[in-house]
Amino acid sequence: MKKIRSITKNIESKKVLKKLASTHRALAELKGISASIPNQAILINTLGLQEAKDSSAIENIITTHDEIYKAGLHIGEMASLEAKEVQNYIGALKKGFQLISNHNILNINSIIEIQSVLEKNNAGFRKVPGTVLKNTRTGMTVYSPPQDYQTILSLMGDLEKFINNEPKSDIDPLVKMSIIHHQFESIHPFYDGNGRTGRIINVLYLILCGLLDSPILYLSRFIINKKDNYYRLLQETRNNDNWENWILYMLDGVEKTSRETFKLIREIRELMFEYKYVLRDNYKFYSQDLLNNLFKHPYTKIAFIEADLNVSRVTAANYLNRLAKDGLLKKERLGTGNYYVNEKLFSLLTKCLPI
Repeated sequence: MKKIRSITKNIESKKVLKKLASTHRALAELKGISASIPNQAILINTLGLQEAKDSSAIENIITTHDEIYKAGLHIGEMASLEAKEVQNYIGALKKGFQLISNHNILNINSIIEIQSVLEKNNAGFRKVPGTVLKNTRTGMTVYSPPQDYQTILSLMGDLEKFINNEPKSDIDPLVKMSIIHHQFESIHPFYDGNGRTGRIINVLYLILCGLLDSPILYLSRFIINKKDNYYRLLQETRNNDNWENWILYMLDGVEKTSRETFKLIREIRELMFEYKYVLRDNYKFYSQDLLNNLFKHPYTKIAFIEADLNVSRVTAANYLNRLAKDGLLKKERLGTGNYYVNEKLFSLLTKCLPI
């Protein structure tokens, strides 16, 4: 496969430049509305779990929102293997966000650390040949990723420099993100988790470029809905250097996902205002921390309230039971404990968004 320097020449065509304008507008609007949510953990938790579910589904790891939220409660019964995989994904996403927030760089070590959280191992880059892509009809090999460790290391070093803008590049960051994703998936550096790690790198790169403040834009649902195009264009670009169509596909994903995420965040914000007025006017124990908790955790529990509000277990239980009695939450039993569902928020997060 080619080194990045040979890819980036004359890559921004007229069609790409035209698409970039509308894509940047959509992304800027998303960044703006996300800043209106008082606690960014609300968006990282809720939208991040949605992405974890969708990204895992691309790899045929199928679970439900209910299973995922229950797994996050750590109450009673064991979570399914699929739900644990999704929880690993959100852990890897948060680890990546922490790393780039602390160091303002996304290097090889960070990428390896992200993948290790995702896969729960420390295997690092492949030291054996990777899985080849075969034509399901003919059985012929369509694509072979780099097969030896030294080549993987060299290509990932080249990618690391490109991600962190060494040497300096005047290519638009959204075009760079498209190239980075294609290159990473083509290198296929890990034994497992390459697709999910690559999709985490996408959003982290947008944060590094200042196009987003937190990891809230996720392309997995777009890819699921257009999965055939995704794999076809990946391979066409490898075979024919057809970068224009690949970049236009990725830009379309960023634009459409930005617009749908904007609508979802606006709805979450409106629901937060609704809850705020009801809580503030009817409950002496209202606080911003309580409101944030009910939206950071669509399924919450007594221990979460204890920690977020710094109150006793008895007090936390009284708060939640009162809200459940009045219909603001739904109380459920799981194993030996109770949990409380923000049903209106759950409905927002689980509806099918057209992308």
